[in-house]
Amino acid sequence: MPADSESHLHLEIGHVLFVDIVGYSKLLINEQSERIQELREIVRGTKQFRLAEAEAKLMRLPTGDGGALVFRTSPEAPVLCALEISKALKEHPELRVRMGIHSGPVNEVADLNEQVNMAGAGINIAQRVMDCGDPGHILLSKHAAEDLGEYRQWQLQLHDLGECDVKHGGRLHVVNLYTGEVGNPQVPTKFRQAVEKRRLALIAMLILLAAAAGGGYYFFSQRLAFKAPDKSIAVLPFENLSHDPDNVYFTEGIQDEVLTRLAKVADLKVIARSSTQKFNSTPENLPDIAKRLGVLNVLEGSVQKVNNQVRVNVQLINAVTNAHLWAETYDRKLTDIFGVESDIAKAIAETLQAKLTGAEESLIAKHPTESMEAHELYLKGRFFWNKRTPENFEKAITYFQQAIEKDTNYALAYSGIADCYALLADYSARPPNETMPKAKAAALKALQIDPNLAEAHASLAQILRDYDWDYAGALREIDRAIQLNPNYATAHQWRAESLSPLERHEEAIAEAKRALELDPLSIIINRILGEMYFHARRYDEAIAQFRKTIEIEPNFPSAHWMLGRAYEAKRQYSEAVEEFIKMIEVSGPGARSLGNPNEMHDAYANGGWNGYLRYLIAECCKPETTGGYKPAYPVAASFAELGEKDEAFAWLAKAYDERDYQLTLLRVSPEMDNLRSDPRFTDLLRRVGLAQ
Repeated sequence: MPADSESHLHLEIGHVLFVDIVGYSKLLINEQSERIQELREIVRGTKQFRLAEAEAKLMRLPTGDGGALVFRTSPEAPVLCALEISKALKEHPELRVRMGIHSGPVNEVADLNEQVNMAGAGINIAQRVMDCGDPGHILLSKHAAEDLGEYRQWQLQLHDLGECDVKHGGRLHVVNLYTGEVGNPQVPTKFRQAVEKRRLALIAMLILLAAAAGGGYYFFSQRLAFKAPDKSIAVLPFENLSHDPDNVYFTEGIQDEVLTRLAKVADLKVIARSSTQKFNSTPENLPDIAKRLGVLNVLEGSVQKVNNQVRVNVQLINAVTNAHLWAETYDRKLTDIFGVESDIAKAIAETLQAKLTGAEESLIAKHPTESMEAHELYLKGRFFWNKRTPENFEKAITYFQQAIEKDTNYALAYSGIADCYALLADYSARPPNETMPKAKAAALKALQIDPNLAEAHASLAQILRDYDWDYAGALREIDRAIQLNPNYATAHQWRAESLSPLERHEEAIAEAKRALELDPLSIIINRILGEMYFHARRYDEAIAQFRKTIEIEPNFPSAHWMLGRAYEAKRQYSEAVEEFIKMIEVSGPGARSLGNPNEMHDAYANGGWNGYLRYLIAECCKPETTGGYKPAYPVAASFAELGEKDEAFAWLAKAYDERDYQLTLLRVSPEMDNLRSDPRFTDLLRRVGLAQ
């Protein structure tokens, strides 16, 4: 926070009553509205509420499923109010309410509507106290209870419960308030569960005391070493509260689009979806997750869609201090969902004090389509695209095409089609000369509709590099994509892949590292960084990076394949064959067309490395039976390693006719070293745009 903001911060002691409805999120939207209205009427009907409001010594903080009342009168005010509420609730058994009370520092802040609101530790702690209870409980912090304990009339009504574990690893000392008529005399569930845990933990604590001391030192040393930018954020998966499980695609889409809008703000560090999707919507180990992702702040949320209504709950949390920086509930028509996403992104940027340019404000506020039917079809397409398999790419194309039928000017849908066709070639599901022209046409159409669509610029860059062999054009497009969306991790990844074929290795490695900062758990980007080391002939670093990738996802076929290539380049052939066999084993039955693990092992055992290469050539020359296609480049690479140049160039000619993207790597592939002195190789480099 800037120094000038700190000087105007005015703290005062507020006496806070936090109230919420247990099980609120599981209610239907109309039931939620009814329950909140009932609770509001009960609270406003209490004597303490009316007195404090009349004296202008009451602030209200709504939270969606309840709210907080901040009294500026006396420590007794929230307690008396809670007792009145508890008594009134006896007439409303459908309202399952719990309450928490604490006295602590609060301060006035202006919300997005420039209305005076309240924030501070007093409110946060009152909420955590409340979270320790069950329906009917009136719980107080130890501090609030000590204030009341000085008076005889309260002493018999206060019952010490001890400490309670609260969210993100904290503990609070809590006291239960009840009388013969109101409150809940039962020990809260959290405390009853903790009794058994403590009994079992006592023995374990004695055994592990020495180890815990060492582990504690390690934890705190790591905690101190962790430093994330203040303006950094990860948008965790939103929880789908809709009764229809088919709405998962919609919930994921809202999270993805909030993230995408935030990513357009250059002053923020925003973690990509592929890393955040590895976690739950409301994880308990938030500091550990933030450390793994390299951020200070996280956004949690939930989405409930019923017919043409949608409710989105979001809260922004500082993962280190557990401070709730901002929260909001949006109840809107489905047609206003883009407005909700824009409002969330703007509020977060403002809360984190990120600087917004005029262009960024326009990008955040943009509505990509006016057709909600088209938008839902697009979200379904992205849902399948994110699964990253050839079968799901085909499904995604169908949904994107249906979205375009609903809105012929939907640029994002065209961009989605471009991504799918481009990756179908990369995954060897279809020949490049079949899919890449379709991908290019879709990307150009997207940019014709919206020249400022970062995703389409990035898609076009990939096509220009891999199919047109236009490296300068690819870099021009990818730079424009990054300018429009500085946090687009995939664009940084593709920029690295565009620099590497030109032997600009240091730049490529730096760009891949930048992509990894934005998407630290992406197995694809982790593997790409290893490839950048591999192309730079830094094989030990490549091996270490591929192993790290496999630690994240042991069943990632291309990581095993690249690790095998790195061992091959170091002439560690037995290790290479072992990794190639693992690649086949983790790929599933469809990959058996590339070789049989037992036969691969026997080929190397009986014929050495050359025997293995000849086996690979034979397998690659067999007719394809799985519906994909077998690229010519691997056969050419095997013949090149064997020193059989004529055969190698014959297969390279086939790869050229196929427009195989692997030809972009001719200058950096070690498998081609035997061909470099041949004039035919020089001519091929010229024809694929790589002349030196």
